[in-house]
Amino acid sequence: MRIGLFGFLFVMWALIIAGGGILVTVLGPFSISGYGDFDLLTSILKAIIAIILVIIWIWVLSKLKNWIFKKEIKS
Repeated sequence: MRIGLFGFLFVMWALIIAGGGILVTVLGPFSISGYGDFDLLTSILKAIIAIILVIIWIWVLSKLKNWIFKKEIKS
C-alpha cells in the first residue's frame, strides 16, 4: 500500500512541476504576430491549451489511481 501511494504522489507532483514548466516556458512567450494585434486570440489559445493539459493530467492520475486500487484489491 505504501509504495502505491507514494508512487501516486510522486507522479502527481511530477505532473504539477512538468506542467508548470511547460506553461511558463512554452505557453508564456507564445504570441501570434504578423497579422496585427491579436492579444485576445492569443489568450484564448493559451487558455484552451492549458485546459487540455489539465484534462490530460487528470486522466493520467485517474488511470494511475485505478491501477493502484486494483492492484491492492487483488493482493
